[in-house]
Amino acid sequence: MSLAELKKALKEKEIILGGNETLRKARVGKVSTVFLSEDCKPSIKEQIVYYKKLGKLNVIELDVKSVELGTLCKKQFPVSVLSY
Repeated sequence: MSLAELKKALKEKEIILGGNETLRKARVGKVSTVFLSEDCKPSIKEQIVYYKKLGKLNVIELDVKSVELGTLCKKQFPVSVLSY
């Protein structure tokens, strides 16, 4: 289900790549959904879960590694966090 939702979001939404950019946007409430790869850094994951507790942030943990997630996003580099 979550991979299908990710593929749909990649086609329809403006995607933000990277943990730091996602955290910046989450602080000001400009992010509604966050996708985390299986091997996301624990520090970034903790901060995203913190913002989830504060507001209306939907966090989806995927069962794919960052290299595979980067390939799904048609990037030539690993992506551990992406959001919209």
